Amino acid sequence: MPMPELAPAPQAPHGAPLLQVDDLAVHFPITRGVFVQRQVAAIKAVDGVSFHVRRGETLGLVGESGCGKSTTGLAVLGLSPVTRGRIAFDGQPLADMDKADVHRFRRRAQMVYQDPYGSLNPRMRVADIVGEPLRIHGCTGGRDAYRKRVAELLELVGLLPQMAERYPHEFSGGQRQRIGIARAIALNPDLIVCDESVSALDVSIQAQVVNLFMDLQRELGLTYIFIAHDLAVVRHISNRIAVMYLGRIVEVADRDALYDDPQHPYTVALLSAIPVADPAVEATRARVKLTGEVPSALRPPSGCRFHPRCPHAMPVCQQEDPPLQPVAGSDRLVACHLRHLPTAGHA
Repeated sequence: MPMPELAPAPQAPHGAPLLQVDDLAVHFPITRGVFVQRQVAAIKAVDGVSFHVRRGETLGLVGESGCGKSTTGLAVLGLSPVTRGRIAFDGQPLADMDKADVHRFRRRAQMVYQDPYGSLNPRMRVADIVGEPLRIHGCTGGRDAYRKRVAELLELVGLLPQMAERYPHEFSGGQRQRIGIARAIALNPDLIVCDESVSALDVSIQAQVVNLFMDLQRELGLTYIFIAHDLAVVRHISNRIAVMYLGRIVEVADRDALYDDPQHPYTVALLSAIPVADPAVEATRARVKLTGEVPSALRPPSGCRFHPRCPHAMPVCQQEDPPLQPVAGSDRLVACHLRHLPTAGHA
């Protein structure tokens, strides 16, 4: 069943980035030994990722499962250890923040999780779940003000204020995700990382929640990193899209430019897999079939990580890792040797 028609995303804003990520790497060590643990290898979940997000913008982060999308989102929020790289929020590096700075950062950057069932405490009432950030950061303002704020938050996400006294098990999956969104916006954050926030929902409910995200962005001036593997959903909500493969970003472009004219062979393959509602059009579409499996992040291929599956692989692809750099005559970034040849053409 195709995704219902959604409202178009607003134009991407301009100005200084709210979030700047440079050469981010997150490696998980593999140790061996009984009494003395020593590192013998590392899983390179994220390995040299750079991007920025401007205030009021939605950056879509897409790719196959295991490519490092969620790990990137956790690292951005300071919830995952960083092996190397620099993450700066509103001009301040996270690594330079003291305890007070981190406390303020927690108010300004929030997350909406993938699982609407596992992300809510089943023993807490909705009022306590939504109001928990207010209590932690000392923003309750008295009992009456606290209740009023919780009611306002529930109304903002399309729930009735009287639902505040219920428990999570009394709600559907879509309603639970709305509760998670209400909790995330409780402190009026600047940035929200949406980690596969609609993937566990039915398609019709996905459309409602995506439209809710967009309405809240217009009303509250939110900035999103929208992590997903469903490119049909990402297209409707994002201003720009970054495509990840095996811990690296391989292409970054404006939403419409990426979908209309993908430049990286992996992006071409991803887009060719999106089903089209019209059977006549679907029957005539060219599909790009990738051979083999996604390599392990424990032992990534030499050179370009996509070259073992790429239909356009050249000898240089096996030897040199292509940097993410601008394509001549455009605003997009692509990490592909084919795109930076003097006679580069389309895949």
